[in-house]
Amino acid sequence: MITRLLGTTGPRVSVLGLGCMGMSDLYGPADEAESVATIHAALDAGITLLDTGDFYGMGHNELLIHEALRGGRREQAVISVKFGALRDPDGGWAGNDGRPAAVKNFLAYTLRRLRTDYVDIYRPARIDPNVPIEDTIGAIADMVKAGHVRHIGLSEASADTIRRAAAVHPISDLQIEYSLLSRGIEDEILPTCRELGIGVTAYGVLSRGLLSGHWSKDRAYAQGDFRSFSPRFNGDNLDRNLSLVEALRAIAEARGVTVAQIAVAWALSRGQDIVPLVGARRRDRLAEALGALELKLTAEDLVQIERAIPAGAAAGERYATPMMAELDSERGRSGEVGAV
Repeated sequence: MITRLLGTTGPRVSVLGLGCMGMSDLYGPADEAESVATIHAALDAGITLLDTGDFYGMGHNELLIHEALRGGRREQAVISVKFGALRDPDGGWAGNDGRPAAVKNFLAYTLRRLRTDYVDIYRPARIDPNVPIEDTIGAIADMVKAGHVRHIGLSEASADTIRRAAAVHPISDLQIEYSLLSRGIEDEILPTCRELGIGVTAYGVLSRGLLSGHWSKDRAYAQGDFRSFSPRFNGDNLDRNLSLVEALRAIAEARGVTVAQIAVAWALSRGQDIVPLVGARRRDRLAEALGALELKLTAEDLVQIERAIPAGAAAGERYATPMMAELDSERGRSGEVGAV
């Protein structure tokens, strides 16, 4: 497995990471046994980076990862945990909490669920607008000193927030959506990360399935699948986005690969400081994503890909309006929160 360094201060990880969210939450029901088998297959293939959040399934995802890492496999994994997103008993969302006391409380529960002494990378899932980022990062830094956290990351943070956080403690990486359909970080956020020596773990490289090549207009949504109210998956937006996928499919077929593989390969081509996360819930989808590692895109390939899906071509915002409003990364872009 090829590896990349997460920033100048972060850990060395596999060039692809496994995003585990869908195994517990937000994409409808998942098969727990298949989820564990998929994590095992990822580890066996050399994937080391496992990404989770303490709010994925309200702790279920961390318990699942613990189960998968039984038998001495903990040291094979670099576990990245997001915290701070608040849920209610019905699974709804109730804001974000970045207070120092809350940071340490969240971490205590995470360590217990994972049955581990430390988390490799710990990061706020969203920036709490009511708490200075310096306070939140300072609290995680205390946990680094105590040995409970190895590295500090960020998620969906603006360039200004990244600078403020990095002034408190070295930041290993920024986790943020980055794909052929979501390229907003290229304007300011990615250059800031590169200036500061901060890596990027790119989630949503398949745009939650749109770029998988397996999505269709007639696909039914399972109960609890948040894509049912995601702007890019609805109405005319979906028609437009699927037409972009078909343009990409023509390029993929000419290369003898799948749409998903060419989308992952594009993300891999964006720089040695970028580690894409693939949200595979099944072993066959994981195997397909791993096939992208064999695909070397030429300069002509990249020209064709970006002609098929130019920057800004996606129809619809990447989250529904209330969730877009919580993204610090979107503040100030094109003059308003939620601009795409």
